[in-house]
Amino acid sequence: MSNLNGRVIVVTGGARGQGREEAEQLAAQGASVVVADVIEPEHELPDRVAFRRHDVTSPDDWNTLAEALKSEYGAVFGLVNNAGIVGSRGRAGRLEDITLDDWNRLLQVNTTGCFLGIQTLSRLMTGGGSIVNISSIAGAGAHFSAGYGVSKWALRGLSRIASMELGPRGIRVNTILPGYIHTPMQNQTPQHFIDAHLSLIPLGRIGAPKDVAPVVAFLMSDESAWISGVDIPVDGGAIGHVGLRVISDAMTVATNGA
Repeated sequence: MSNLNGRVIVVTGGARGQGREEAEQLAAQGASVVVADVIEPEHELPDRVAFRRHDVTSPDDWNTLAEALKSEYGAVFGLVNNAGIVGSRGRAGRLEDITLDDWNRLLQVNTTGCFLGIQTLSRLMTGGGSIVNISSIAGAGAHFSAGYGVSKWALRGLSRIASMELGPRGIRVNTILPGYIHTPMQNQTPQHFIDAHLSLIPLGRIGAPKDVAPVVAFLMSDESAWISGVDIPVDGGAIGHVGLRVISDAMTVATNGA
């Protein structure tokens, strides 16, 4: 277990699902966690976790949050840019069909919201710090949902630039690329969508928030003190075979004569 005692860490989109798990694990390791989300937590938050209603796309909300954090804590150590939206999974998400409004909304939440958080809260990281941006394996290849894929690709680029510019101040910036993680946001996901993901995962199961949260905690700890500017997939091995598992499976069937 890492020791995060005395570290103030903000987790956006932390009211439920993956963000909630991240907040709880950070708090369990001693951090004071501020969950910033547009929705209220469904259940009571544990000790060391506070909630603030917050829209990541609003510069005013970010400025208000920064003022409150400075007043209460003086400084911030960490920011987890976890908040995000997925957009449409049907034809409406394809490049030829997505509307400009949907395209802009995905970029606004998934990329610009992270930019605003980095720009605003890094000013409170006076003794070094750590920023973790939650991208996706959709940001590492061609994705069927154009706006979502582009927003997650852009977030990886933002992370690299931030790691370069903020590094001299002792602020590390890294990106986590989760694979398919089952959270409340996926409760209405059709089975064919889940099955398609399973066919790509060598470890043979869908991910859970508990698979991602320990990586976040590691990147907030001193154990990762010389790690910055990198992408860390948490996907059961899905992108490790760069889409070639289908060939491997076909060869296995052919060899076994099935």
